[in-house]
Amino acid sequence: MRFAYDTSYRESRRLLRFASDRAAYALLAVLLAAAPFVLPVFYVGELTYLFIFALASLGLMVLTGYTGQVSLGHAAFLAIGAYAEALLLNAGWPLPASLAAAAALSGAAGLAIGMPAIRVSGLYLAMVTLAFAILLEHAVGHWSSLTGGFTGMAVPEPRLAGVSLGTPTGFYFLCLALLAAVLLALVNLMRGHLGRAFVGVRDSEAAAWGLGIRVPLVKVQAFVLSAAITGLAGALLAHQTKYLTPDGFGMMLSMQLVLAVVIGGLGSLRGAILGAILIGLLPSFISHLKPFLPDRIAKQFGLEIFVFGAVLVGFVLFEPLGLNGRWQKLRAFFETFPLYRRDTFRRGKAYMRSERYK
Repeated sequence: MRFAYDTSYRESRRLLRFASDRAAYALLAVLLAAAPFVLPVFYVGELTYLFIFALASLGLMVLTGYTGQVSLGHAAFLAIGAYAEALLLNAGWPLPASLAAAAALSGAAGLAIGMPAIRVSGLYLAMVTLAFAILLEHAVGHWSSLTGGFTGMAVPEPRLAGVSLGTPTGFYFLCLALLAAVLLALVNLMRGHLGRAFVGVRDSEAAAWGLGIRVPLVKVQAFVLSAAITGLAGALLAHQTKYLTPDGFGMMLSMQLVLAVVIGGLGSLRGAILGAILIGLLPSFISHLKPFLPDRIAKQFGLEIFVFGAVLVGFVLFEPLGLNGRWQKLRAFFETFPLYRRDTFRRGKAYMRSERYK
C-alpha cells in the first residue's frame, strides 16, 4: 500500500510525488526516445500520427472536457493550422515562426467563433461549430487561388536551422517534443486559477458567477486556447500528410476528436491521450480485421463509423468515466491492495441542476 504524507504545502502540488511515478515516466521517456531507432518506418509514422492526434485531442479537451462547451467542428481549426503552415512555409517563413503563426491564426479564428458562440450552449453551440466547419470546408475547396481548391496544395519539407526534419525520425521527435511541451503547459495551467475557472464554469455557471468568475470571458479564453492547440496539431498534420485537400478535414475527423475526448474521459488530460491512442489505432485495427470478416461485411460502406459508434456505446454503458476512469480504478486497486473496495468508485444518484442566474 502507498500513502501520501505531506510534510509541506508544496508536496501536494508536485507533478510526480512518488518515486514509482518518476521511474514509470522515465521509463516511458526512454522507450519513446528509442522507438524510432528500433521500430520499422511504418510504425514510426503511426506513432507520429498518434502524437499529432493526441495534441488535437488535448485542444478539444480544454474546450469540452474542462469548460463543458461541446464542439462538433474542431476539424476546421485543424484545417486553418494546416493551410496556414503550408502557405507560410511557401512564403519563406522559418519553421518555428510558421508553427507559432499557424497556432495564432487558429486562435484568432477561435476568438471570432467563440465570441458569438458563447451566447448559446449545449446542442445549439454544437450546431454552430458544426456549421462553421462545413462553411470552412466549402470555402477552402472553392478558394483555389489561395488553397489550391480541391486539386490540393503541396506542403514544403520542415527544416530547422538548415537541418531537414522531413525524415521519419526527425519529424517523430518534433511531434513528440511539441506534444510533451503542450501537455506540460496544460498540466500547470489547469492547476492554476484559469484552469479552476474552466472547471467552475463547466460544473455550474450560476456558482461561477457567484464566485466572481467572468463566465463569458472564461468561455472565450477556452475557445482561443483550444483552437490554438488544435491549429498547432493541424500544422503538424500538414507535414504528416505532405499534401492538403479539403476532404481531409471533413466531419469524420471532428467526430473522431469528439470520440477521443469522450472515450478517454472528460476533464482529464491523461484521458485525452488515452482516447486519442484508442481512436487513432481503430482504423488500422479495422483494416487488419477485414480479411477475417465475411465479404458481405468487410465491403460494407461505413464499417468504421459503425465500429466507432459501437465503441462509444460500450463506454457510455459500461465505463462512463472513460479510459482514465478505468486507469484510476486499476491504480487504486494496486495501491490499496489487499484493502481495495469496489464501493470506492460507486456512482451516486444524479439530480437535475438549476442554472438560473439571470
